Amino acid sequence: MATRCNMRCDGCYYYNGEKQFTQENLDPKAWRDLFRQEKNRGITFVVLAGAEPSLVPDLLQACYDEIPLGCIATNGLNRIPESVGYKIHISVWGNDDTSFRIRKAKNLLKKQIDNYEGDPRAVFVYTFCKDTIDEAYEAAELLASHNCKITFNMFSAPLNYSGNLLHTPGTLDKVRNVMIDLMEKYPESVLFSYYNSVVHTHKNSLYQLFSCPYPRMNPSVAFGLGRSFRQYRTDLTWDRAAACCVPDTDCNDCRHYAAGSAIVTSKLSRHTGNAEIFKSWLDYVDTYLAVWVKGYDKGENLCSHIEQPPGF
Repeated sequence: MATRCNMRCDGCYYYNGEKQFTQENLDPKAWRDLFRQEKNRGITFVVLAGAEPSLVPDLLQACYDEIPLGCIATNGLNRIPESVGYKIHISVWGNDDTSFRIRKAKNLLKKQIDNYEGDPRAVFVYTFCKDTIDEAYEAAELLASHNCKITFNMFSAPLNYSGNLLHTPGTLDKVRNVMIDLMEKYPESVLFSYYNSVVHTHKNSLYQLFSCPYPRMNPSVAFGLGRSFRQYRTDLTWDRAAACCVPDTDCNDCRHYAAGSAIVTSKLSRHTGNAEIFKSWLDYVDTYLAVWVKGYDKGENLCSHIEQPPGF
């Protein structure tokens, strides 16, 4: 939506690759026309992301007026007007000391809560990096005390990234345990399941586990994601070779919550081998709906133990 951001974070996906150099189109009519075309193409759900989309509220409103089902990914530093009724995913990368160190923002979590406490659109997305695993306890306790909804994400490497945020086999195992611990400790606040914890911390990436069908790695234009999914840039063009739910990510390290929401849920046939793995998959779908669809409340998980992805 915008090439600008009011933060600059280590490992940012937007400021990686060529898309950061694209011209901005700030004309709400142009965005409205694009969304009208997409609606006519059969598209019913949109995800608006950055750099930072809260810096262009007029464009958000134009998009919402045409396709009212979707989500905005934001750093939460600015409040998005209530007239934009999308789900809002607010990124959390550790406690406030860590946020200041890697995101250059003071008291960020407090500001995010001040902006979105009690807002039914809001889901706080805690991203586990190698060095911020234990800080999830502090963030989850504070968010739960304000009755905020929380889900989890995994740092996944942008292409050619070699920084300090990368996970190791040991940190993947540790994250899984922390995810389950927090899910059981704050069941009213944490939107997650055992199967979510397994597939997002597996030694193999989502692409390797589920043969990801997204366009960047899949030349097919047959019915399904290969044909329907498009990722537009700020100049309203799109590039199939770069189109992915999280662009410029190394597919062999992809553990994103957004990617899993699309990939795992599309693999029903892989999860019908027995009742327990099917229940695990249903928990995953239930989580996905609660995170991405406004007005959908997550039910209790059907499976209370770990099931491995079929075939692994």
